[in-house]
Amino acid sequence: MQPTTEPRDAILVEKTPLETYVPPAKPSLIGLSRTELADRLGDIGVAPAQRKMRVQQLWHWLYFRGAQSFDDMTSISKGIRAELAEHFTVDRPEVVAEQISNDGTRKWLLRLPSGDNVEKAHEVECVYIPETDRGTLCVSSQVGCTLNCSFCHTGTQRLVRNLTAGEIVGQIMVARDRLNDWADREDGTRRVTNVVMMGMGEPLYNFDAVRDALLIVGDNEGIGISRRRITLSTSGVVPNIVRAGEEIGVMLAISLHAVRDELRNELVPLNRKYPIKELLQACRDYPGASNARRITFEYVMLKGVNDSLDDAKLLVKLLKGVHAKINLIPFNPWPGTAYECSDWDQIEKFSEYIFNAGYSSPVRTPRGRDILAACGQLKSETEKLSARERQALRAMAMTD
Repeated sequence: MQPTTEPRDAILVEKTPLETYVPPAKPSLIGLSRTELADRLGDIGVAPAQRKMRVQQLWHWLYFRGAQSFDDMTSISKGIRAELAEHFTVDRPEVVAEQISNDGTRKWLLRLPSGDNVEKAHEVECVYIPETDRGTLCVSSQVGCTLNCSFCHTGTQRLVRNLTAGEIVGQIMVARDRLNDWADREDGTRRVTNVVMMGMGEPLYNFDAVRDALLIVGDNEGIGISRRRITLSTSGVVPNIVRAGEEIGVMLAISLHAVRDELRNELVPLNRKYPIKELLQACRDYPGASNARRITFEYVMLKGVNDSLDDAKLLVKLLKGVHAKINLIPFNPWPGTAYECSDWDQIEKFSEYIFNAGYSSPVRTPRGRDILAACGQLKSETEKLSARERQALRAMAMTD
């Protein structure tokens, strides 16, 4: 497939959200900062002198123990638990369906908390990838996606709305629920050891919620996943890249996929707004980047499009001065795509050239392809399901 010759403005760079978040009448406490939790306690009459202690108790029960109801929080007085239950919940997204790949990858279709209005509920997908030395959870940041990357199935969806911090943190809590991965695991190990913001959506177009969520995920007194094990992937929202390093401090990944602006304009239309030169300068300026904290450049291998040795040579040239490693991703096909995966011999030649130039260049092993859970394949199709089909899927998920 060759690059398009359409005029500069013919390809939509960004989508506009169709909706804004409307909280349910009884909101969940998940996703609130300590300060916000203290404010909510004040709203129900907890005295200022008690709030700090009560916040610590709530934080422990929510994020260390994974409590699913206020009744579980036995170190908090019954009176306060009753007040909390009257005004708030600890709801996380509901598992509508779970699919398990032949390779052990799990994909969850999650319905977001919406109060009593089930018809207005939205759904996202979240993927767990078990490996011998880690367990990686791929988390969504939007319902749909802001962008229109031509090789990505998720990018074909409408952008409905941004997720809240609670809806982002809630995906990790659901995974721990399903995997029995809270603090009381008998062997003391963790199944979810790494988090990647690589699911549905562009995280840096939902900056505040993603930041607030990841600060909770990395908090040592709660979920406790090291910031060096949290990776935020962006297609190149340049103004928020340095800000992410300053305010979140997690690992950075860039969805690059092309080394020439004219091709990247097609594959990643956001490039028309923030071209490669500006993107790479933001990477050079990323706070904390070093040989020990390298920026990952994701590069999907598309047959006859971006996989030539000339592309590999230019990639090495572009990344000069950037603390980088390159993740080569065999293209994961999806229904209706016009692209093909590069031949394996060509992927190996591409990788070898980059490696010989001094860069780490692992080829990502496709995981979960058989359940459309691999990179670039996430797309919620449930709006097409009948009420009876939805009910059947929920029943299956509940009985697993």
